[in-house]
Amino acid sequence: MRPLAARATVLLLSAALLTACSSESGGGGGSSAKEPETGTVPRLLSTTGLSFPLDGYATTDEQRRTLERAQARVTSDCMARFGFTYEMPVSPAPVGRSSDSRRYGLTDATVAARYGYTPNRGAQPPAKPAVQTLTESGRLALNGPEYKGPQPMSLEEAAAVDSGKTLAGKKVPVGGCLREGYLTVYAPKKGTLDSMFVTNMVMDANSRSREDSRVVAAVKAWSACMAEKGYKVDEPVSPQSDLKLDPNSYGSPRAVAAAKQDVACKEKANLVGIWFTVESAYQKRSIEQNAEALNQAKTELNERLRLAAATAG
Repeated sequence: MRPLAARATVLLLSAALLTACSSESGGGGGSSAKEPETGTVPRLLSTTGLSFPLDGYATTDEQRRTLERAQARVTSDCMARFGFTYEMPVSPAPVGRSSDSRRYGLTDATVAARYGYTPNRGAQPPAKPAVQTLTESGRLALNGPEYKGPQPMSLEEAAAVDSGKTLAGKKVPVGGCLREGYLTVYAPKKGTLDSMFVTNMVMDANSRSREDSRVVAAVKAWSACMAEKGYKVDEPVSPQSDLKLDPNSYGSPRAVAAAKQDVACKEKANLVGIWFTVESAYQKRSIEQNAEALNQAKTELNERLRLAAATAG
């Protein structure tokens, strides 16, 4: 992320924040070039329990694992057609903080005081998948032969494409069993939306919010607060580089001191409250502008989950 802040005094920036957050800089259904209205901005520090407008369309962590397991089963069944035993690795259930816990950087004062910037404290590292040895023919079945034509984007289209290779008297699918497993679950029909459609919308809203004048002002206020304590930092999400910290020193006394001040300054600038509110406004506008596609995405997600349930049976 590009540095968002320049030096300024906290008093001046606080006034600027109040003006920016209350200004009418654009309507929810207006041009994407305008900043959306936000309404009341709450005071927040913790990201725990925050709900975003696009959450209702997004795939949850548990749903994602369900779909991964279905993809793994389809892939294994495909490999079995060619006489191979193969188990596709599936992401383990996360233990510890959620993926959104540092959406706006470090915001937990207790974690900061105990661990500094050490990432994912309390979370279990994912288990490494077992190494599976495949013969050359097995790798051909898994990955498919070299194919120079356009990749089929749906299972329906893939069925009409000949890879030019056979194993055990059966045609190897373009992209192999890995591709067949993916398309079966995520793109069975032509015209299916990209499985990352909603995720891309979430990322776009976050990116736009980073450049929003209200978030820029909040980051400046945080940066100025940090400067008062001798920390020259411009990046609130990942300030470790500005602080001249490397992964081996994320939990050092110097890192802990900086992390504690980081969280305190985020609270003083209400960085989380402002950023969350602004990002939510961009998501709301995106929902208004993409209502039909989002309804399709939700329908397709439900269809995938039904398919996953069927493969489990």
